[in-house]
Amino acid sequence: MPRAEFLPFARPVIGEEEIAEVVDTLRSGWITTGPKTKSFEGAFKEFLGAPGALALNSCTAGLHTALVTLGVGPGDEVITTPMTFAASVNVIEHVGARPVLVDVEEDTLNIDPVAIEAAVTSRTKVILPVHYAGHPVELDAVFEIAKTHGLAVLEDAAHALPAKYNGRTIGSGSNPAAFSFYATKNLTTGEGGMLTGNPEFLERARVVSLHGMSRDAWKRYAKGGSWFYEVIEPGYKYNMTDIQAALGLWQLRRLGDFQERRRAIVAAYNSAFGQHRTFEVPTERENVEHAWHLYVLRLNLEAITVDRDRFIDELAKRNIGASVHFIPIHLHPFYRDKYGFAPGDFPVAHKNYKRIVSLPLHPGLSEADVSHVIEAVTDVADTFSR
Repeated sequence: MPRAEFLPFARPVIGEEEIAEVVDTLRSGWITTGPKTKSFEGAFKEFLGAPGALALNSCTAGLHTALVTLGVGPGDEVITTPMTFAASVNVIEHVGARPVLVDVEEDTLNIDPVAIEAAVTSRTKVILPVHYAGHPVELDAVFEIAKTHGLAVLEDAAHALPAKYNGRTIGSGSNPAAFSFYATKNLTTGEGGMLTGNPEFLERARVVSLHGMSRDAWKRYAKGGSWFYEVIEPGYKYNMTDIQAALGLWQLRRLGDFQERRRAIVAAYNSAFGQHRTFEVPTERENVEHAWHLYVLRLNLEAITVDRDRFIDELAKRNIGASVHFIPIHLHPFYRDKYGFAPGDFPVAHKNYKRIVSLPLHPGLSEADVSHVIEAVTDVADTFSR
């Protein structure tokens, strides 16, 4: 039976506990970076088993802050993937470095370590892998390349909470990793992010993230604090607020339940689509735990008479929201024109871009919602079967 109301592609799941925690923050008189942000940093660090954590206002801020702290600048190169949101590459431009894009693996759509190795030059300073859709990158291979050539590794873990690679939680290493708490993410603070890594690195990053000041507001205005501070470099305004952290503290406590629901939805989708000639379901390699931020279904375009865009339009007519993750970086006008990219420069990314559809996946989906998605997707495929 057709769905009566439109099902959005994504929406946050906010409980009464989060609401009460935010109200408590508003009544406390401390709404900017303060005690709850500090508590959230500690809880997140403990959850991951990370050496340190720095709460920020976005994952983009985390990536930018890390590049600045690593000393990346004009003349340097950063190797990354075209299969990502623009923020991953924009931050490389912000520090004046050159983004070097390399192609992705066929199965995971993650950056290909073989392509990374081939792209290293004397100007390469950082490898910036993105854990696409929540499936971890082959980190052992990436770190081996980095060790061989003396490079830093900065992980874009925007999709990767709480993924694991070879039993290790993403973000638990000493290298910097940036997480996103945007409204659609597995854990949300509305807007927000976290940078994990070595404590000494994060202390330098903390200065970069707050105007280059030697003391933050909590150290200046709390009881026993000192008004005195010095600006030791021209930093940025990237701090998280206690209002955001209040949401994060409860979202983190609920993350296990959220992930259990995500995995159940993925299992239902895989069961429904796995044997259908029109579809290729997402990969999950044996040595990883997928975070399942996105469920990216790939269309076998030879099996249907419509293209991907029409497929999504047909889902919308059936009141099912869908999206595309992502338009590859080299197809966007700024990067295409600045670096002279052609669509076929990264053939695996480009080929798959034309056939990917992200289906609704969040813990707020009911069993009826999931059934409606499955019915609509299979109906479109069957209606336009070749």
